[in-house]
Amino acid sequence: MPRTSPLIIGHRGAPGYRPEHSRSSYALALAMGVDAVEPDVVVSKDGVLVVRHENEISGTTDVADRPEFADRRTTKTVDDAELTGWFTEDFTWDELATLRCRERLTQLRPASASFDDEQPVLRLRDVLDLVRDASLEQGREIGVVLEIKHVTYFAGLGWDVAGLVEAELTDAGWADGDLPLTIEAFESTVLHRLRERGIRGVYVYLLEAAGRPFDLVAALGRAAPTYKATARPAGLDRLVGLVDGISVDKRMILAPDKLGRVSGPSPVVADAHDRGLRVFTWTCRPENAFLVGQYRGRGGPAAFGDYEAEWGVIRDAGVDGVFVDHADLAVAFFRG
Repeated sequence: MPRTSPLIIGHRGAPGYRPEHSRSSYALALAMGVDAVEPDVVVSKDGVLVVRHENEISGTTDVADRPEFADRRTTKTVDDAELTGWFTEDFTWDELATLRCRERLTQLRPASASFDDEQPVLRLRDVLDLVRDASLEQGREIGVVLEIKHVTYFAGLGWDVAGLVEAELTDAGWADGDLPLTIEAFESTVLHRLRERGIRGVYVYLLEAAGRPFDLVAALGRAAPTYKATARPAGLDRLVGLVDGISVDKRMILAPDKLGRVSGPSPVVADAHDRGLRVFTWTCRPENAFLVGQYRGRGGPAAFGDYEAEWGVIRDAGVDGVFVDHADLAVAFFRG
Protein backbone atom coordinates (compact mmCIF):
# COMPACT_ATOMS: atom_id res chain seq x y z
CA MET A 1 0.00 0.00 0.00
CA PRO A 2 1.26 3.52 -0.69
CA ARG A 3 2.21 5.59 2.35
CA THR A 4 -0.66 7.93 3.26
CA SER A 5 1.33 10.13 5.61
CA PRO A 6 4.92 11.33 5.55
CA LEU A 7 7.68 9.42 7.28
CA ILE A 8 7.84 10.81 10.82
CA ILE A 9 11.48 11.18 11.83
CA GLY A 10 12.46 11.87 15.43
CA HIS A 11 14.93 14.72 14.96
CA ARG A 12 17.80 13.90 17.36
CA GLY A 13 15.26 11.75 19.20
CA ALA A 14 12.51 13.70 20.93
CA PRO A 15 14.33 16.93 21.87
CA GLY A 16 11.10 18.74 22.62
CA TYR A 17 11.09 16.73 25.86
CA ARG A 18 14.62 15.49 26.56
CA PRO A 19 18.15 16.78 25.80
CA GLU A 20 18.91 16.10 22.14
CA HIS A 21 20.83 12.95 21.22
CA SER A 22 20.50 11.54 24.74
CA ARG A 23 19.42 7.94 25.26
CA SER A 24 16.13 9.02 26.81
CA SER A 25 15.47 11.37 23.88
CA TYR A 26 15.74 8.46 21.45
CA ALA A 27 13.85 6.05 23.69
CA LEU A 28 10.97 8.50 24.06
CA ALA A 29 10.73 9.10 20.30
CA LEU A 30 10.68 5.37 19.66
CA ALA A 31 8.00 4.83 22.31
CA MET A 32 5.91 7.62 20.77
CA GLY A 33 5.78 5.78 17.46
CA VAL A 34 8.16 7.53 15.08
CA ASP A 35 9.04 5.78 11.84
CA ALA A 36 12.73 6.62 12.24
CA VAL A 37 15.17 8.62 14.35
CA GLU A 38 17.93 10.92 13.18
CA PRO A 39 21.40 10.80 14.75
CA ASP A 40 24.03 13.31 13.63
CA VAL A 41 27.62 12.06 13.67
CA VAL A 42 30.96 13.76 14.18
CA VAL A 43 34.39 12.26 14.87
CA SER A 44 36.44 11.86 18.06
CA LYS A 45 40.22 12.12 18.35
CA ASP A 46 40.50 8.36 18.01
CA GLY A 47 38.07 7.95 15.12
CA VAL A 48 34.87 7.05 16.94
CA LEU A 49 31.61 8.28 15.37
CA VAL A 50 30.00 10.34 18.12
CA VAL A 51 26.34 11.38 18.12
CA ARG A 52 26.32 15.18 18.43
CA HIS A 53 24.72 17.85 16.28
CA GLU A 54 28.04 19.65 16.00
CA ASN A 55 31.66 18.91 16.81
CA GLU A 56 31.63 21.97 19.10
CA ILE A 57 29.97 20.58 22.23
CA SER A 58 29.88 23.30 24.88
CA GLY A 59 26.17 23.92 24.38
CA THR A 60 25.03 20.31 24.56
CA THR A 61 27.29 18.77 27.24
CA ASP A 62 28.77 19.67 30.63
CA VAL A 63 32.29 19.98 29.18
CA ALA A 64 32.60 23.68 30.09
CA ASP A 65 32.13 22.79 33.76
CA ARG A 66 34.76 20.09 33.79
CA PRO A 67 38.03 21.55 35.13
CA GLU A 68 40.11 18.67 33.78
CA PHE A 69 39.16 19.76 30.25
CA ALA A 70 39.53 23.53 30.70
CA ASP A 71 42.73 23.61 28.64
CA ARG A 72 40.93 22.05 25.65
CA ARG A 73 38.95 25.24 25.01
CA THR A 74 40.05 26.71 21.70
CA THR A 75 38.98 28.61 18.60
CA LYS A 76 38.66 26.91 15.23
CA THR A 77 37.22 27.61 11.81
CA VAL A 78 34.69 24.96 10.81
CA ASP A 79 33.15 25.26 7.33
CA ASP A 80 34.19 28.93 7.17
CA ALA A 81 32.61 29.71 10.57
CA GLU A 82 34.86 30.73 13.47
CA LEU A 83 33.84 28.94 16.67
CA THR A 84 35.21 28.99 20.21
CA GLY A 85 34.62 26.10 22.56
CA TRP A 86 35.40 22.41 22.95
CA PHE A 87 35.55 20.08 19.95
CA THR A 88 35.01 16.34 19.69
CA GLU A 89 38.15 15.82 17.64
CA ASP A 90 40.23 16.97 20.62
CA PHE A 91 38.87 14.21 22.90
CA THR A 92 39.19 10.45 22.85
CA TRP A 93 35.99 8.46 23.02
CA ASP A 94 36.81 7.41 26.57
CA GLU A 95 36.97 11.08 27.54
CA LEU A 96 33.78 11.98 25.69
CA ALA A 97 31.99 9.09 27.38
CA THR A 98 32.49 10.85 30.74
CA LEU A 99 30.53 13.91 29.56
CA ARG A 100 26.81 14.33 30.22
CA CYS A 101 24.13 15.64 27.87
CA ARG A 102 22.49 19.04 28.34
CA GLU A 103 19.52 20.81 26.79
CA ARG A 104 20.67 23.23 24.10
CA LEU A 105 17.60 25.50 24.19
CA THR A 106 17.27 26.06 27.91
CA GLN A 107 15.05 29.15 27.71
CA LEU A 108 12.61 27.52 25.31
CA ARG A 109 12.62 24.05 26.83
CA PRO A 110 13.20 24.25 30.60
CA ALA A 111 11.39 20.94 31.20
CA SER A 112 13.91 19.19 28.99
CA ALA A 113 16.72 20.99 30.80
CA SER A 114 15.56 19.36 34.04
CA PHE A 115 17.17 16.18 32.64
CA ASP A 116 20.59 17.83 32.25
CA ASP A 117 23.74 16.07 33.42
CA GLU A 118 22.06 12.67 33.82
CA GLN A 119 22.97 10.84 30.61
CA PRO A 120 26.24 10.14 28.82
CA VAL A 121 27.09 11.07 25.25
CA LEU A 122 26.33 8.28 22.76
CA ARG A 123 28.18 6.71 19.85
CA LEU A 124 26.52 5.92 16.54
CA ARG A 125 26.71 2.24 17.43
CA ASP A 126 24.66 2.88 20.57
CA VAL A 127 21.84 4.43 18.55
CA LEU A 128 21.92 1.73 15.87
CA ASP A 129 21.59 -0.95 18.53
CA LEU A 130 18.87 0.97 20.38
CA VAL A 131 16.75 1.24 17.24
CA ARG A 132 17.24 -2.41 16.31
CA ASP A 133 16.17 -3.45 19.82
CA ALA A 134 13.10 -1.19 19.72
CA SER A 135 12.09 -2.64 16.35
CA LEU A 136 12.17 -6.15 17.81
CA GLU A 137 10.36 -5.13 20.99
CA GLN A 138 7.62 -3.23 19.15
CA GLY A 139 7.29 -5.69 16.28
CA ARG A 140 7.68 -3.07 13.55
CA GLU A 141 10.39 -1.71 11.30
CA ILE A 142 11.97 1.46 12.62
CA GLY A 143 14.57 3.28 10.58
CA VAL A 144 17.67 5.36 11.12
CA VAL A 145 18.22 8.58 9.18
CA LEU A 146 21.95 9.11 9.60
CA GLU A 147 23.24 12.65 9.08
CA ILE A 148 26.98 12.94 8.46
CA LYS A 149 28.44 16.28 9.53
CA HIS A 150 31.45 18.34 8.40
CA VAL A 151 33.03 15.72 6.14
CA THR A 152 35.40 18.09 4.33
CA TYR A 153 36.50 19.62 7.63
CA PHE A 154 37.28 16.22 9.12
CA ALA A 155 39.07 15.18 5.92
CA GLY A 156 41.38 18.12 6.53
CA LEU A 157 42.24 16.51 9.87
CA GLY A 158 43.06 13.24 8.14
CA TRP A 159 39.79 11.36 8.63
CA ASP A 160 38.08 9.35 5.90
CA VAL A 161 34.58 9.82 7.27
CA ALA A 162 32.98 7.66 4.57
CA GLY A 163 35.29 4.83 5.58
CA LEU A 164 34.42 5.25 9.26
CA VAL A 165 30.70 5.22 8.47
CA GLU A 166 31.03 2.20 6.22
CA ALA A 167 32.88 0.24 8.88
CA GLU A 168 30.40 1.14 11.62
CA LEU A 169 27.31 0.34 9.57
CA THR A 170 28.82 -2.93 8.40
CA ASP A 171 29.85 -3.99 11.89
CA ALA A 172 26.41 -3.10 13.29
CA GLY A 173 24.51 -4.96 10.56
CA TRP A 174 23.00 -1.84 8.99
CA ALA A 175 24.89 -1.81 5.65
CA ASP A 176 23.16 -4.50 3.61
CA GLY A 177 19.63 -3.15 3.26
CA ASP A 178 17.96 -5.48 5.75
CA LEU A 179 17.14 -2.53 8.03
CA PRO A 180 15.63 0.80 6.89
CA LEU A 181 18.59 3.12 6.55
CA THR A 182 18.67 6.63 5.12
CA ILE A 183 21.95 8.54 4.80
CA GLU A 184 21.92 12.31 4.47
CA ALA A 185 24.43 15.13 4.36
CA PHE A 186 24.80 18.75 3.30
CA GLU A 187 27.87 17.58 1.35
CA SER A 188 26.88 15.40 -1.59
CA THR A 189 30.36 14.00 -2.13
CA VAL A 190 30.18 11.77 0.95
CA LEU A 191 26.84 10.40 -0.26
CA HIS A 192 28.41 9.45 -3.59
CA ARG A 193 31.36 7.78 -1.85
CA LEU A 194 29.17 5.67 0.41
CA ARG A 195 26.93 4.61 -2.47
CA GLU A 196 30.01 3.59 -4.46
CA ARG A 197 31.15 1.51 -1.47
CA GLY A 198 27.92 -0.48 -1.70
CA ILE A 199 26.17 0.72 1.46
CA ARG A 200 22.51 0.05 0.75
CA GLY A 201 20.03 2.70 1.79
CA VAL A 202 18.18 5.81 0.72
CA TYR A 203 20.52 8.72 -0.06
CA VAL A 204 19.19 12.21 0.67
CA TYR A 205 20.90 15.52 -0.07
CA LEU A 206 20.28 18.21 2.54
CA LEU A 207 19.63 21.70 1.21
CA GLU A 208 19.81 24.92 3.21
CA ALA A 209 17.60 27.86 2.28
CA ALA A 210 20.76 29.90 1.56
CA GLY A 211 24.47 29.41 1.04
CA ARG A 212 26.58 26.81 -0.74
CA PRO A 213 27.75 23.31 0.24
CA PHE A 214 31.17 23.42 1.82
CA ASP A 215 32.57 20.43 -0.06
CA LEU A 216 31.86 22.09 -3.39
CA VAL A 217 33.08 25.48 -2.16
CA ALA A 218 36.36 23.80 -1.17
CA ALA A 219 36.65 22.29 -4.65
CA LEU A 220 35.19 25.00 -6.86
CA GLY A 221 35.19 28.24 -4.87
CA ARG A 222 32.57 30.74 -5.99
CA ALA A 223 31.72 28.51 -8.93
CA ALA A 224 30.05 26.08 -6.50
CA PRO A 225 26.28 25.98 -7.01
CA THR A 226 24.10 27.48 -4.31
CA TYR A 227 21.62 25.34 -2.42
CA LYS A 228 18.87 27.55 -3.81
CA ALA A 229 19.97 26.84 -7.39
CA THR A 230 20.09 23.11 -6.67
CA ALA A 231 16.44 23.22 -5.57
CA ARG A 232 15.34 24.69 -8.91
CA PRO A 233 14.34 22.39 -11.81
CA ALA A 234 17.72 22.52 -13.56
CA GLY A 235 19.53 21.77 -10.31
CA LEU A 236 17.19 18.90 -9.51
CA ASP A 237 17.83 17.49 -12.99
CA ARG A 238 21.50 17.13 -12.07
CA LEU A 239 20.64 15.14 -8.93
CA VAL A 240 18.68 12.44 -10.75
CA GLY A 241 20.57 9.17 -10.53
CA LEU A 242 23.00 10.54 -7.94
CA VAL A 243 20.71 10.70 -4.90
CA ASP A 244 17.26 9.39 -4.03
CA GLY A 245 15.89 12.60 -2.61
CA ILE A 246 16.41 15.99 -1.05
CA SER A 247 15.73 17.33 2.42
CA VAL A 248 14.92 21.02 2.55
CA ASP A 249 14.54 23.76 5.11
CA LYS A 250 10.78 24.06 5.65
CA ARG A 251 10.95 27.73 4.62
CA MET A 252 11.75 26.53 1.10
CA ILE A 253 8.27 24.98 1.05
CA LEU A 254 6.35 27.57 3.08
CA ALA A 255 7.92 30.47 1.15
CA PRO A 256 7.09 33.21 3.70
CA ASP A 257 7.13 36.80 2.52
CA LYS A 258 8.85 39.64 4.36
CA LEU A 259 5.86 39.98 6.69
CA GLY A 260 5.95 36.33 7.65
CA ARG A 261 2.92 35.32 5.60
CA VAL A 262 3.06 31.96 3.88
CA SER A 263 2.90 32.10 0.09
CA GLY A 264 3.52 28.38 -0.43
CA PRO A 265 3.59 25.60 -0.87
CA SER A 266 6.35 26.38 -3.32
CA PRO A 267 6.87 24.15 -6.36
CA VAL A 268 10.00 22.45 -4.95
CA VAL A 269 8.16 19.32 -3.76
CA ALA A 270 6.27 18.84 -7.02
CA ASP A 271 9.37 19.58 -9.07
CA ALA A 272 11.37 16.96 -7.17
CA HIS A 273 8.58 14.40 -7.41
CA ASP A 274 8.37 14.97 -11.16
CA ARG A 275 11.98 13.77 -11.30
CA GLY A 276 11.46 10.76 -9.07
CA LEU A 277 13.11 12.36 -6.05
CA ARG A 278 11.74 12.10 -2.52
CA VAL A 279 11.40 15.22 -0.41
CA PHE A 280 11.95 15.50 3.35
CA THR A 281 11.69 18.74 5.31
CA TRP A 282 13.04 20.09 8.60
CA THR A 283 12.11 20.93 11.25
CA CYS A 284 8.45 20.80 12.32
CA ARG A 285 8.33 22.39 15.77
CA PRO A 286 5.34 23.85 17.63
CA GLU A 287 6.96 26.71 19.57
CA ASN A 288 6.36 30.28 18.44
CA ALA A 289 10.12 30.78 18.16
CA PHE A 290 10.24 28.37 15.22
CA LEU A 291 6.99 29.14 13.41
CA VAL A 292 6.72 31.61 10.54
CA GLY A 293 5.19 34.88 11.69
CA GLN A 294 1.69 34.17 10.43
CA TYR A 295 1.28 31.24 12.82
CA ARG A 296 2.80 32.66 15.98
CA GLY A 297 0.51 33.20 18.94
CA ARG A 298 0.62 34.78 22.36
CA GLY A 299 2.67 33.63 25.31
CA GLY A 300 6.20 34.31 24.11
CA PRO A 301 8.76 32.30 22.15
CA ALA A 302 8.35 29.05 24.14
CA ALA A 303 4.56 28.92 23.87
CA PHE A 304 2.97 26.77 21.20
CA GLY A 305 1.50 28.71 18.29
CA ASP A 306 -0.81 27.52 15.53
CA TYR A 307 1.65 24.83 14.51
CA GLU A 308 -1.08 22.67 13.00
CA ALA A 309 -1.77 25.33 10.37
CA GLU A 310 1.91 25.50 9.42
CA TRP A 311 2.26 21.73 9.40
CA GLY A 312 -0.88 21.52 7.27
CA VAL A 313 0.81 23.48 4.49
CA ILE A 314 3.76 21.11 4.66
CA ARG A 315 1.53 18.03 4.63
CA ASP A 316 -0.54 19.32 1.75
CA ALA A 317 2.63 19.94 -0.27
CA GLY A 318 3.01 16.15 -0.36
CA VAL A 319 6.34 15.75 1.43
CA ASP A 320 7.65 12.23 1.96
CA GLY A 321 9.20 12.81 5.37
CA VAL A 322 9.17 15.33 8.22
CA PHE A 323 11.73 15.88 10.94
CA VAL A 324 10.04 16.59 14.26
CA ASP A 325 11.07 17.50 17.81
CA HIS A 326 7.78 16.52 19.50
CA ALA A 327 7.12 13.01 18.24
CA ASP A 328 3.72 12.63 19.90
CA LEU A 329 2.35 15.81 18.34
CA ALA A 330 3.63 14.78 14.91
CA VAL A 331 2.17 11.27 15.12
CA ALA A 332 -1.19 12.74 16.14
CA PHE A 333 -1.16 15.33 13.37
CA PHE A 334 0.33 13.56 10.39
CA ARG A 335 -1.39 10.24 11.02
CA GLY A 336 -4.65 11.69 12.31
